Amino acid sequence: MRPVFLLPETVSRQNGASTEVALAQSGRPMRLTLGITRIIEQESLDVSILGSHDKEQWTELASFPHKCYCGTYSMLLDLARHPEVRYLRAAWRMGRWAKRELAPLFGFYLLAEEGKLERRASAG
Repeated sequence: MRPVFLLPETVSRQNGASTEVALAQSGRPMRLTLGITRIIEQESLDVSILGSHDKEQWTELASFPHKCYCGTYSMLLDLARHPEVRYLRAAWRMGRWAKRELAPLFGFYLLAEEGKLERRASAG
């Protein structure tokens, strides 16, 4: 699988969701990379990965821990646990704990690429 953006770099001021991306092959592990390129202090970003078999019903498959800083964050999503998933999309929520009149502001992207699971040998 070639790397694909679940969400190309976006600057947003409100909660939202990306368009869906069709999986070339289902049931494979994927490495998800969240890049936060712009942020204002005292704000937070929560990003979830949703999966669907029909583009109608969406289920949360994973989520990144709460983020408050620019940076690149990765995680592995094992789609073998969800063989019915044919489509993925990202959803995000923004928050702020400072009292300002302006809406939150984030620049971020989400990249998906084929990942590899490490199998541990069992002690025997």
